[in-house]
Amino acid sequence: MLRANSNDYRHLFANDVPMIDTRAPIEFTQGAFPNSVNLPLMTDDERAAVGTCYKQQGPEAAVKLGHKLVNGNIKAERVALWKTFCEANPEGYLYCFRGGMRSQITQQWLKEAGIDYPFVIGGYKALRRFLIDTIDDVATQPMTIVGGNTGSGKTILINELKNGIDLEGAAHHRGSSFGRFVTQQRTQINFENELAIQMVKKQDQNIRHFVYEDESNHIGSAKLPLSLSRTMPGADIAVIDDPFEIRLARLIDEYVVNMQRDFVAHYGEELGWINFAEYLKKGMFNIRKRLGMQRYQSLADAQQYAVKVMQDSGSLDHHRDWLVPLLEQYYDPMYTYQLSKKAERIIFRGNYQQVKEWLESR
Repeated sequence: MLRANSNDYRHLFANDVPMIDTRAPIEFTQGAFPNSVNLPLMTDDERAAVGTCYKQQGPEAAVKLGHKLVNGNIKAERVALWKTFCEANPEGYLYCFRGGMRSQITQQWLKEAGIDYPFVIGGYKALRRFLIDTIDDVATQPMTIVGGNTGSGKTILINELKNGIDLEGAAHHRGSSFGRFVTQQRTQINFENELAIQMVKKQDQNIRHFVYEDESNHIGSAKLPLSLSRTMPGADIAVIDDPFEIRLARLIDEYVVNMQRDFVAHYGEELGWINFAEYLKKGMFNIRKRLGMQRYQSLADAQQYAVKVMQDSGSLDHHRDWLVPLLEQYYDPMYTYQLSKKAERIIFRGNYQQVKEWLESR
């Protein structure tokens, strides 16, 4: 039985329904959804040619050109890819930019190939609008902010809470100078899409009070949505006060052990070590002016020596030589100062477990 074309955007995102994105690759690269796969009706060049024809000669000539460009073996190859996806994902949908011509053509060609497959009414534009509206709606809901010095495990805690919203996970960046991952940070559009989908899934569990990590307005190159950046500064704060050594151990694990492993897994042994060393070097370089050049050079030298020892012997001990002073002389004083300006909003302090239990009891 043919399923109806859908405008139940909440269902599509809350349930990770697979979707075919029939837009051109350049459109997909600029912004897409994690549950979608790009199987375009037209390539970038074909789309550009049809768009030019539309402007110069009108819609009828543009459609005619489109059918001329996507015909014969080219059409058969694209239909075959759609068909494979549809057979693997019978519960899925397809969409184009507005749910118009490209969706209807794709749907028709699939029907001619023996498959009835529904499309998303309104297409990408309507899906994107729904996600933006979701962020704006959730931003008005009650919220609590988790604060704490670098290494307090704030992001870990957010992901352990049923009502936690992981801003850094959505941005694919940890916010600090050393915050990048091996793979590229998400575009602004994809950051917002990922964030909104998290929110949709929480709403689907009837969650109406949300917990966020204390962030600046930028997480790497990603900018917080305006609705959140306006409301977060007024929210209550729970602060994690964990001992220095526990925080240091977390940082060594996250920024040294895990990152070295990920670089090697991504690039191979030799290039992985080179890129790992470069990642740490660049993280320190980014804050050289705030550190002062003399202190920067001392810490940078200690950092690169620690990488060499780690590569030669596997020992992590020398990473303390740059991480300890970096925390004591830079990150801790900076965050303590920032938190002092929010003192009237702090309503709970405790170690990691105490903050977690307090947040879960609210």
